[in-house]
This record gives sequence, C-alpha cells and structure tokens, in this order.
Amino acid sequence: MQKILVIQTAFIGDVVLATGIIENLHSTYPDARIDFLVRKGNESLFINHPFLNEVLVWNKRKWKYPHLLQLLFRIRKTHYEIIINVQRFAATGFLTVLSGAKETIGFDKNPFSRWFTKKIIHQISQVNHVLHEIERNHLLISELTGTEAARPRLYPSQKNHDKVQQFKTTPYICVAPASVWFTKQFPPDKWISFIHELPENITVYLLGGPADYDLCEEIGTQCSHLKVVNLSGKLNFLESAALMQDAIMNFVNDSAPMHFASAVNAPVTAIYCSTLPSFGFGPLSEKSFIVEIIDELACRPCGLHGKNACPESHFKCANGIRNDQLLRALQ
Repeated sequence: MQKILVIQTAFIGDVVLATGIIENLHSTYPDARIDFLVRKGNESLFINHPFLNEVLVWNKRKWKYPHLLQLLFRIRKTHYEIIINVQRFAATGFLTVLSGAKETIGFDKNPFSRWFTKKIIHQISQVNHVLHEIERNHLLISELTGTEAARPRLYPSQKNHDKVQQFKTTPYICVAPASVWFTKQFPPDKWISFIHELPENITVYLLGGPADYDLCEEIGTQCSHLKVVNLSGKLNFLESAALMQDAIMNFVNDSAPMHFASAVNAPVTAIYCSTLPSFGFGPLSEKSFIVEIIDELACRPCGLHGKNACPESHFKCANGIRNDQLLRALQ
C-alpha cells in the first residue's frame, strides 16, 4: 500500500484550503494510505474523514521542538513514499528532508527546499493574474494527479448535523464577526447596524470560537429585541459548517469561516476590509458574494495580511461599506 503524508501546520483557514489536495490524491490513488499533519487544535476538522487514514498532530505551544522530534521518529517509522509539504517554514522542511520518503515535494520558499526531491515555485497572486490558494497548492501535486485543483471539502457527520438541527426550524443566516486581525474584522457597530435592517422573520446565529464569545455577546446584546442567538464557543468546527450549509446566507470576514463555507458549498458573503480578494483566498462556494468599499483608497491594501490596527487610524476600508451592499446578497 502506498503511503502519502500531507503537511500543513498553519492556521485553520490554510488547513481547510489544503483539503483539496486530499480530494485529488484520493481520486488518483484510491487505495493509498493518506495521512495529514496539522497543528494541535485543528485535528477536529478531520474526525471521520472518509479519505484519511490518520491525522498527526504537532503541539506547537507545549514542548514544541521535543514534540517535533517525536513526530520525526514516527514519520520515519511509517516509511512514507511521498511527502507533500504545503507549509513554507523551516520546522516542517526539517521533517520533510529527514523523513526518509522517496519523494519529497514542497515550495521553494521553504528554507530546506534545496534538499527536497522536487521544489515548486511559490507564486504570489497578482491583481491582474489571480491565483487562488487551492490552485497554488495544486501545483505541488499536479504531476502526480494531472487533474485540476479540487475545491476544499469538509465532512460533517450525521451526528454533527443532528446537533444543529434544532437551530434550523426557521429561516436563518449565520454571522461570523471575528477575525484574528483587527483590519480584517468588520466593526461590531457595523454588524449591529446591518442586523437591525434584516427582515424580522430571519434568525441570526453568531458563530465563533470560545475567544469570540465576548464580541458576539456585545453584538447580540445590542440586538436583543431581534432573533439573535450567540452560539460562539458552543459548536465545534464541523457543527458550525453543518449549520452554515443550510443557511439562507453566511456573512463572514476574510477569515476561516469563509473557507468553512467553501468546504461545504454553503452560500457566503465575504466582507473584505483591508485585504483584497485578488490575494487568492476568496470564497469558492457556488453561491458567493464579495463586499468591499466601492471607493478606491490609496492606503488599501495596507499589506498582504491583516494588522492589529489601521495604519491611517480611520479604518475607512471597513467603515465605508454600506448596509445595502450586504443586504443585496439576501435578494
């Protein structure tokens, strides 16, 4: 049996986008053993995944490097034929090079790439030539699979669907208001203003992790007279995806929940503040919309990633977005 390991130990959104690799590998090598290495905290994305044999977990917060060595010994003992490293940092390059695998594939920006058997140029998406992250990732396996880039996919179980069935009794939308980065996050007062203009028959479910509870509670409290329910921290990743799947619409930032929606083909409206869709991380659902400020700003984008504060102190890229732009997605 052929053994293949895929490595992506970045943040959760990046991991979701890398699941397209699993889809194509399984399609090409249906009898292969496919494993996936992720950072601790992201492993629950793959509970009962139909195409994965095992999910390896790297605890990057506790005993980071001793645990890395333990993983190396485990990887070498498994005798993988192929290792596909989506990550571009030295630690995973170290694992890849010393894995003992016959074929090691990764991006040229990895510090250990000179010792990979095959290194792929990591192409940056441009405004006039948009390269989506799933297309960039597919370059790693294009010679193996020979197919087009597959969309990301998650597999919520029947148990996950049963857990959220109680919330599907009336028409609803999901709002995921949080982001790790301030300049990627649509402001709370803007969410509140938008929710107040929604039709009265629509229930709003606020989604997020435990760390997002206070933000969601702030929004929910200001909309307490409406049908707004704070589910932040109450649903796991796959349960959230199962709820999003049947929503009238999911409103998200340029962040992980957008990729959850893509991975279950849920309708999604992605709000872009400081970043641009042309960076290559846009929504992939069949029904998807992008909302961003209509006026051009000399300061936008202020970087490839989000920032902890607006460099210009006005945050016009978010504050200039109008409610009707979001509401249009419901029509």
